[in-house]
Amino acid sequence: MDFLFDYYPYSPGRLGTWHPGLGVRLKGDWEPSSNAHAYTHHGTTWGVDPLTVDRARLALALSILKGTNGRAAQHSCFGMHEWAMVYRTSPQDVRHESESLRLSPTEITEVVDSVGLRCTHIDAFRFFTAEAKPLNEHTPMRAGQAHDEQPGCIHANMDLYKYAMWFQPYIPGNLVVDCFELSVYAREIDMRASPYDLEHLGYSPIAVETIDGRREYAFAQRDIAAKAASLRQRLITGLTAVDTAASTSTRHPQQAVIRHRSRQRVRSRQP
Repeated sequence: MDFLFDYYPYSPGRLGTWHPGLGVRLKGDWEPSSNAHAYTHHGTTWGVDPLTVDRARLALALSILKGTNGRAAQHSCFGMHEWAMVYRTSPQDVRHESESLRLSPTEITEVVDSVGLRCTHIDAFRFFTAEAKPLNEHTPMRAGQAHDEQPGCIHANMDLYKYAMWFQPYIPGNLVVDCFELSVYAREIDMRASPYDLEHLGYSPIAVETIDGRREYAFAQRDIAAKAASLRQRLITGLTAVDTAASTSTRHPQQAVIRHRSRQRVRSRQP
C-alpha cells in the first residue's frame, strides 16, 4: 500500500480528508482544512464552487475515462508489464531494487519472449527496458492516452484513484475512498503477478509463467475490471456534473478566487 502514496502524490492525510462534493453545503462555524480555494461561503454555509475547477484537466480526465469506458476490455496481457521492466537487465539494475527476483534473468527473458507483450498503458510502458519496448504490440503515448486506454488494464483501473484525487473536493469523499480501495486490490494483483519474490511481505506469487497462473491472473483482472466499471461511470457522472455546473454558472470565474483571498485578508487583520 505504501507504493500508492509514492506513485500517486497524495498523502494519507489528504486521502483521509472528507469532502461532501458538488451540490452539498455544510452549515455551521466551519472552514475547509484543505482545498480551501475550491470553497465559497454563503451566509452560514460552505460549498464547493465549480468555477474553481481546472477545466483543462477536467476535459482531459473525461476524455480518458469516456474513451476507456467505450472500448472493449483486453485480458491477454497477463501482467507482463512488470516483467518487461526487468527484461534483459542485471539484478542490480531492476526497478524495485530492494526486492529480489524469484526467477533468474535468463528465465525472465524466456517468459517474456514466450508470452509476449501487449501493454496499452503509457505509465507502465514508459518503464519498459529499451530491449522490451520494441516487443510490445502497442506503442502507447501520453498524447494518445484517451485512445489507448482499455478497461481491462489493471493500471488504468488503478488510475481511477488518481482521477478521483485530481478532483477532490468536487466529488464526494466516499467515491474517492472506493477508488482507493480498488487501487489497493489492483496493486496487490499487479505485484503478485510480477517476477519479484514478495512472500516475506505476505504476498504469494501468481505464477504467470505457467498456464494456471495466467488463468488466475486473467480471472482477477476481470474481477477488477468489473468493479472498476461502476466506479468509472460514477466518476464520469460526477465530473460531467462539475463541468456542466462550471459551464452554466453566471458568475465570473475570478469571483471565487477574490472571495477566498478577501476572507484571508480579513482573518489576517483580526487580533
